[in-house]
Amino acid sequence: MADDRKGQPQQSGAAGDDQRAQLVQPTAQDPDPHGIYIDEVQGHNRRLRKIISFTHSTTRAAGVMLLAAIAALIVANTGAYADFYDFWHHTMVSVGVGPLYGEMSLAHVINDIFMAVFFLLVGIEIKYEMTVGELTNIRQAALPIMGAIGGVAMPIIIYLLFNAADPQTAGGWGVPTATDIAFALGILALLGRRVPSGLRVFLSTLAVADDIIAILVIAVFYGESPHLGWLAAAAVVFVVLIVMNRKHVFSLVPYMLVGCLLWLCVFMSGVHATIAGVLLAFAIPSGSRVNMSTFLEWSGDRVQLANTYHDENTPIVAQKKYLTTVKSLSNVSREVVPPVTRLEHRLHPWVYFAILPLFALTNADVSLGGGDILAMMTSDVFLGVFFGLVVGKPLGIMALAALCVKMRIAKLPACVNWMHMLGASILGGVGFTMAIFVANLAYTADALIVEAKLAILLASLVAGVVGFLFLFLQASKECEED
Repeated sequence: MADDRKGQPQQSGAAGDDQRAQLVQPTAQDPDPHGIYIDEVQGHNRRLRKIISFTHSTTRAAGVMLLAAIAALIVANTGAYADFYDFWHHTMVSVGVGPLYGEMSLAHVINDIFMAVFFLLVGIEIKYEMTVGELTNIRQAALPIMGAIGGVAMPIIIYLLFNAADPQTAGGWGVPTATDIAFALGILALLGRRVPSGLRVFLSTLAVADDIIAILVIAVFYGESPHLGWLAAAAVVFVVLIVMNRKHVFSLVPYMLVGCLLWLCVFMSGVHATIAGVLLAFAIPSGSRVNMSTFLEWSGDRVQLANTYHDENTPIVAQKKYLTTVKSLSNVSREVVPPVTRLEHRLHPWVYFAILPLFALTNADVSLGGGDILAMMTSDVFLGVFFGLVVGKPLGIMALAALCVKMRIAKLPACVNWMHMLGASILGGVGFTMAIFVANLAYTADALIVEAKLAILLASLVAGVVGFLFLFLQASKECEED
């Protein structure tokens, strides 16, 4: 990642997050105050800005995923469930070409291919934090990193207290370790300015660190026995991606094509294919190919030249010199935005408003009609996952965060007190996407998967509601931040 810091704002914390938001959704933030567009398209532009604002809202994304999960739960407990299940799990689609041709069910396409795109976006978010965000400064990052470690370790301990003696269920220790960043931050966003911005930074950075740990857990513990030949091929492809980065290849197309090859190699190796998305994210440049020290002067000259060529009395299409000048300005201006930022902007609405709702729709289908609900809710898997998320997460986060502050490794963010920290730690128990994803990998018996999913859904509901109400009661508007 030799060029990753070029052209990037060296900021962290709330200010850095605001600047990043403006990069991701510029149209939503710039309502054309100077009448740049003709009057006839103003209505269209307003609608477009509303769409962009909607599809880049964490709260709305969490709401869409929640609706998809509720729909899956309703269908799973009606007579339509058999057809619903058959559609997702028995409808086969063709994947690959030539000797690599095969078939996958729609559910496998979502879990193995579409979720690799989700992990690509997760990788981009991790890369941002490690390049210009909170994870660049070890003292700033120490508090959420320590919290994330505690929030992983304690749920494992609690889960194993219930399941260590049973070899069939002991392997599910990874299920209650992950925090769903979209739901947790979406719930926090509902509180608006009632919570300090430092708390949002803490929770978002903790969730990113939590994702890093979850990705490592999936890669190391929940894949099949690796096929060394395909693993070596994946390593070679990844090296090719790094070389492309070092050689300053800034077009996204080559990275996407080679990334597909990386996905195939990882998939065939036995390591879960979604890891390819994270590896690809770290190879895509986050610097700009444009020399920013000369761009402003050059663009100003282009604007003046275009103004010279422009003739108000001649149709635009007939002004060749003007169009050539404007086109060159447009092409270079587009390249100012780093490739990884352009990709994040394109992926965000598809991931949060299509891929994750589809994942929820196909994986939150907990059928309660054919089983003993009381037996399910008293099983070791249910108890381990539920209490791992609801109790283990906040307990682990708070314990190591307190230790970090006590040892003066870090201090609490501005205007954040320990009650705020406890509320955010409770929200860490919202597992959902990552937890369900790991549950599908951890258990072989369908009954165990259903028990784990039920625990995840109920724990996420409890953690979300309790965390929201706790912060709502503790939040203060009086704190003025510098």
